[in-house]
Amino acid sequence: MADSDTPLTRPHSGLLVDLYELTMGESYVAEEIAEREATFSLFFRTLPESWGYALAAGLEDALRYLEDLRFAEEELAYLERTGLFGATFLDRLRSFRFSGRVRAVPEGTAVFPNEPLLEVTAPLVEAQLVETMVLNEIHLQTLVASKAARSVEAAGGRLLVDFSLRRTHGGEAGSKVSRASYVAGFDSTSNVLAGRLYGIPIAGTMAHSYVESFPSELEAFRAFARSYPDNAILLVDTYDTLEGTRRAVTVARELAETGHRLRGVRLDSGDLVELSRGVRAILDEAGLEDALVFASGGLDEHEIADLLGAGAQIGGFGVGTKMGVSADAPFLDMAYKLVDLEGRPVLKLSAGKATLPGAKQVWRVRRDGVAAHDLLGLDDGHGDGEPLLREVMRDGRSVWSEPLTTIRERARRERESLPEAVRALDGAPYDVRVDPGLEGLRERLAAGAR
Repeated sequence: MADSDTPLTRPHSGLLVDLYELTMGESYVAEEIAEREATFSLFFRTLPESWGYALAAGLEDALRYLEDLRFAEEELAYLERTGLFGATFLDRLRSFRFSGRVRAVPEGTAVFPNEPLLEVTAPLVEAQLVETMVLNEIHLQTLVASKAARSVEAAGGRLLVDFSLRRTHGGEAGSKVSRASYVAGFDSTSNVLAGRLYGIPIAGTMAHSYVESFPSELEAFRAFARSYPDNAILLVDTYDTLEGTRRAVTVARELAETGHRLRGVRLDSGDLVELSRGVRAILDEAGLEDALVFASGGLDEHEIADLLGAGAQIGGFGVGTKMGVSADAPFLDMAYKLVDLEGRPVLKLSAGKATLPGAKQVWRVRRDGVAAHDLLGLDDGHGDGEPLLREVMRDGRSVWSEPLTTIRERARRERESLPEAVRALDGAPYDVRVDPGLEGLRERLAAGAR
């Protein structure tokens, strides 16, 4: 497959929408309000239990979607066959190009409930039609980056490798998980396509099937070391973990005789606390203090914290399924809501789902380099601190591009600037204040609506 045709870069199908976006669009056109300027705000209402913050991610893919979105003739023919849409609306879709403006917080920024991660301003029919996929792109990567950041916190600077691809919800999701975890601070990924697409370092060891493919464990280790004499991490728990480690020591000595070194060993089962201590002792006694003890097998931030808290001698972790599907927090309550129509602020009063009106800005106030509180206000207002939302798209074309290394560095700085209580695995709430002008507008509109 050519670079321009990869699943992550080819134009998106116009049909990758929820039906109600199209039926509303049909009515907007029929009622002659489709071209009125509308602003929609994307935000999440709450954080998962024990999470103190989230890391914004997925903006690059959302912008690419907006630039690429088209309705092909065969897609329009399908819509016509449904009998739901008239010729006037289908003609509007035939020439569809997103022409709007987007403001967003840069990827890697720490974000909190009810703060807009992005706002879309465009003709109403355009801003409505892109709802589902903009949500989809931002939601997945923000969720995974936030989950991965918690493993980064728990690991305390130890090596972290994304092992999630085999159990993510599809191959495209797997590559986006790799990107999001790297943004959050993971060191590398086992996903080779993600390495190619995003420039993420790739890493891997071996499977138990490799060891079982040779007459003995020692022969398997020797064979792998011949192929990778300076980058071999040997999986030592296929039969007996401590005996496997002693065989790894034998291979390390043989490598040393030819000027090479064993990178480390991997544990994938058993009592990782006790086994890591035993493995570390064997390696150290053999003079292999620099050999890595790497662990995998059903890990996430909670297991990593528990292992290290119990004294495990582990220098790196492979984190897979639980991070890749955010197993204990599989979604954010993320929404995309109309907040302004032709300069008229609007809001929703539904119980548990009320919204704040108007286009907005978020200002982050820091004291001595530490985030003290955020101020959420109207975009035409003024607040102390750093404004977080920036223009990233104008007239339907992206005006924002950042290297992944820049995004990753921002995420590191953002995490480190948060109060320790907010960063903790049992995260404390962060102070987000609503500007009095925004609160007053909300109260006036609510009173009028009632």
